[in-house]
Amino acid sequence: MLTEGSIIEGDFWPEPVEVKRVEEVEDGYRIVGSTIISRQHVDDFIAFSDLPKIKTKEFLLSFTQPGSEAFLALEALRFRYASLFDPLLAVNVSKVEPLPFQIEAVYGYILKLPHIRFLLADDPGAGKTIMAGLVIKELKLRGLARRILIVVPGHLKDQWLREMQERFKETFVVFDRSTLNASYGDNFLLRNNQVITSMDFAKQEEILPLFASSHWDLTIVDEAHKMAAYRYGEKVEKTQRYKLGETLSKTSTHLLFLTATPHKGDPENFRLLLDLLKPGFFATSEMVEASLRDKDNPLFIRRLKEDLRDFEGKPLFTNRYPMTIKFRLSDEERELYQELSQYVVEQYNKALTLDKKRNIGFALLILQRRMASSTYALLKSLERRKNRLEDLLKSPELDKKLTNLEDFEEVEDYQEKERWEIEEKWEAISLARNKEELRREIWTIESLIERAKEILAEEKEVKLSELKKAIEEGFRKLKEVGGNEKILIFTESKDTLEYLVNKIKSWGYSVNYIHGGMDLRERVDAERVFRDKTQIMVATEAAGEGINLQFCNLMINYDIPWNPNRLEQRIGRIHRYGQQKDVFIFNLVAIDTIEGRILSKLFDKLEEIKEKLGSDRVFDIIGEVFLGKNLYQLIVEAVVQAKTLDEIIKEIDIEVDEEYIKKVKSALGESLATKFIDYTRIKELFEKAKENRLIPEYVEEFFKKAFTKAGGSYHIRKDGFISIETIPFELKSIAQKQNITLVKYPKVTFDKDKAFKNPDAEFISFGHPLLETLIDWVHQRFLNNLQKGAIFEDPDGKYNGIIWFFEGEVKDGKGEIAGKRIFAIYEDMDKGYTEINPAVIWDLIPIDNPTEVPNLENL
Repeated sequence: MLTEGSIIEGDFWPEPVEVKRVEEVEDGYRIVGSTIISRQHVDDFIAFSDLPKIKTKEFLLSFTQPGSEAFLALEALRFRYASLFDPLLAVNVSKVEPLPFQIEAVYGYILKLPHIRFLLADDPGAGKTIMAGLVIKELKLRGLARRILIVVPGHLKDQWLREMQERFKETFVVFDRSTLNASYGDNFLLRNNQVITSMDFAKQEEILPLFASSHWDLTIVDEAHKMAAYRYGEKVEKTQRYKLGETLSKTSTHLLFLTATPHKGDPENFRLLLDLLKPGFFATSEMVEASLRDKDNPLFIRRLKEDLRDFEGKPLFTNRYPMTIKFRLSDEERELYQELSQYVVEQYNKALTLDKKRNIGFALLILQRRMASSTYALLKSLERRKNRLEDLLKSPELDKKLTNLEDFEEVEDYQEKERWEIEEKWEAISLARNKEELRREIWTIESLIERAKEILAEEKEVKLSELKKAIEEGFRKLKEVGGNEKILIFTESKDTLEYLVNKIKSWGYSVNYIHGGMDLRERVDAERVFRDKTQIMVATEAAGEGINLQFCNLMINYDIPWNPNRLEQRIGRIHRYGQQKDVFIFNLVAIDTIEGRILSKLFDKLEEIKEKLGSDRVFDIIGEVFLGKNLYQLIVEAVVQAKTLDEIIKEIDIEVDEEYIKKVKSALGESLATKFIDYTRIKELFEKAKENRLIPEYVEEFFKKAFTKAGGSYHIRKDGFISIETIPFELKSIAQKQNITLVKYPKVTFDKDKAFKNPDAEFISFGHPLLETLIDWVHQRFLNNLQKGAIFEDPDGKYNGIIWFFEGEVKDGKGEIAGKRIFAIYEDMDKGYTEINPAVIWDLIPIDNPTEVPNLENL
């Protein structure tokens, strides 16, 4: 009989259903309710002819369920609802030790929102990835998020993959061109529940519809300020990235934006960014400013570096001390530089004349950047270019069609390996209109190659000598301040990297390297080798792709990226959350080159701004300091002689007065900042979490009992860790349905402190795929029989009666289920009813085959 309140089961549902409403409709019934275990909403039509397939589930109290099974089922339920017991569950089950301001952002702001639409805009290096990971973990543990999308600039994909896996045991897959091609028409996004993709891949016209047709429970966008729109009078100009943001806003239940540069001194640009979170919430930029004044701002939080403290009240970030090492080229280098510059300018102007191809002109500047890196890098680029042009000369006809190139600024956000592939294409571009022009160009390149070879053979590269002195000075400085004797050297060219590694070895130092041709595992191994063994690491920008180098506090920029964002990223590799020492940055700059003079002026001006501002935060927004000016564009204009060097220098030589400092503070987003952090409340929250957390020893014992019951095997190692040797087939099958692969775990701990001290140990707690799969298995095997009852023995003789376990639902103000909790009521045959701790079953002995069953008539 179908009635409200009855429990029914049948092939229509994967588990029993609690009926909340029954309506007779034409040819059948409409049944509204929810599944018993997962509490999924049910609203189904059942035809009259299908009614015999439905059975009403009757629970007869017989005390015949084996006690060990009842124990596992009850504890699995209690673990599932643990988020209500532990207010900081994600913190306690992840390999993170969050700081007060991180706790405040996640638990005091973001998770308090029933519908997360929020911008986390803390200063660079504040650990926004950690905060985002805690949000992911909490929503998953609370059953509020299953499908999760992370959208990032291309060069950050590996960093997110590593952070989510190592700190939170969350496995994501990357959606890019290769995975798309391998999908064979299958929608990769619908098949995978945890996806990372790059912003510039997702925004493409043929890709965006795939995102428009996929719904996500939670979407996180890193460097969200790149999804920009601008107002010009009445017209709003939306970038393709902004249109991607509009799509994600529509297809995501919860939406979290991360950025360190939210404002950029343009209030309307900032309002349009917030409009992606809640369209129309702030109709004007003045309304945003009013909400800040009134401290009534539900959409974002920003904390400045100087306001961030640890639990002892100590400043979170150390000081930064940049130093520009200025030098002049040798006569031979200067001659090579002048000849190269003449060649580059001719080619650039030809590109503009032939087809007005600004991007091709930009691409040809790659040779100028190679020389700014090293003579060796220039030589290798020239040799590749010469080979390509000679191949063209041999072909019957010249390819006169100018290729459409990728957007120059977007390429800067690509992963390094992708960027290098594109730059190699740029090296090979020819603008020759006939074979005679091609021959003349090859002669020019041959002349440049000869000059470069002579400089290298005679060892007349001044910058290399300056590097050797900088390394010696660096190690002296590190000894003086008591820092780790480690030096990180950055270059943007792989050719320069190979050259420097060989030279540094010849100087007697131990050295290793990281570059974009290495996969993430190889880069992580290189990080470990640098931390534990070598004195010096030479790195390309790939050191910023998923690598943590806070154990090093001295950095040398062998070349300076023309893109200021890349310079910020380099500094951020060592000056970030977790750095214990003051950071020293040496910048090598040739002051008798065009780009060198501009960069030298830039560093001088940054120092002046730092002094007037009273903060080194200016190094976090180098690209924003010269308000309205594109630093890369200025260098290009000078190199190709579109403007004189004096004109460019004059543009950079801004008067640093009060009005200018006011604008810089606006660009830094100071007006958006929340100054007060309630450390007392956060400490109280930690104490409450400590009292209510599920004790790791309980979790470990539950795991051992359930894992053994499932047919798994493990042994205790001599060092006290657990080795898990075999994963039962049933568990593997459950995991595979969630696209999870379970493996062997040779070194396991359930203790977070031990996991921190032993990075090679697998930390198993809630949210770990093996424990979650095991809990699912217990649910499937034993939960449905809980209502039969089971028999336990109390060795202390305290309990002699019945313990009733109840599942209670906690609802929010809208009547929605916000969580659940297990309650235990002890019925004493003589004294009545008393509420007790449901963990009491740990003190009882389960009976699997009772010799006698209680007299049910007395119940």
